[in-house]
Amino acid sequence: MKIHLDEDLSNDNTAKSDFCTDVLKGLKHNPKKLSSKYFYDKQGDKLFQKIMDMPEYYLTNCELDIFKNKSNEITQNLQLENQPFDVIELGSGDATKSKHLLNFLKKNSFDFNYMPIDISGNILHELQKDLATEMPDLTVIPLEGEYFEMLEKVSGISTRKKVVLFLGANIGNMTKKEALQFCAEIRSRLNAGDVLLIGFDLKKNPHIILKAYNDPAGITAAFNLNLLTRINRELDADFNIENFRHYQSYEPDSGACRSFLISLQAQTVNICDEKILFDENELIDMEVSQKYSIEEIAKMGQSAGFHVVENIYDSKKWFVDSIWHVI
Repeated sequence: MKIHLDEDLSNDNTAKSDFCTDVLKGLKHNPKKLSSKYFYDKQGDKLFQKIMDMPEYYLTNCELDIFKNKSNEITQNLQLENQPFDVIELGSGDATKSKHLLNFLKKNSFDFNYMPIDISGNILHELQKDLATEMPDLTVIPLEGEYFEMLEKVSGISTRKKVVLFLGANIGNMTKKEALQFCAEIRSRLNAGDVLLIGFDLKKNPHIILKAYNDPAGITAAFNLNLLTRINRELDADFNIENFRHYQSYEPDSGACRSFLISLQAQTVNICDEKILFDENELIDMEVSQKYSIEEIAKMGQSAGFHVVENIYDSKKWFVDSIWHVI
């Protein structure tokens, strides 16, 4: 297996300063909010793996169904035309789903490199070890950092056709307005002939959706609360975790599934030498998990400057991987 190690992308002090700035900015906002991109420290990675393994969390199995059983259909709609290309995965995690596509491409003798991008160096390290065992002939170029920064870096590494994967319904972690802007930003970094494959969780029975994010075992709650623990550890803060409780909501009309942490009492938290006041029952907006209709997906793709080629469904038609080509 050929591995190209990326250089250290940021100084530890700079990363801590950015984390502090983002946390304080969010907690001074009205309503208070924290960025979901900071969920993924080492413990956060472990908790999210547990979430994906939960029976209630249907998203993983739905998209896995697509990649296990429809890699051939995906490949046909990528229009690869026997040319070398790069598979670039935004937020690769452990690549549970994309590995099926990678294996299919290798077995069918396609000429490609795999470039996983993730903000978590820990998860990239684990992915490297797994791929070295499972696909020793695969050329892997891991990139640790922010999506757009790394996409620009990719342009300096390779001029091949780009197949960008954004899986796991991660697009749902943005509002609709943010998602459109995000897709347009990706489009601005791609060239004619490049492809974006993007996973969307579809609107469905609201009870199914709510149960996936409000699991009886409390793993999603622990995942959200772990961010407060991370802030305590890395920013010398003094959150009392027992003073906060997870709350989940879902709006069937808008498709917004939202996570909050609720302050159970009036309290003061010290963070980065500043005091943040909480009222009793005050909330912290933690995350949105937006659900879409097929019509909304088509409108977004077109508005962002793509041609929507195909929507590939799981067997339940609860989830779709939409294939968009650069016009």
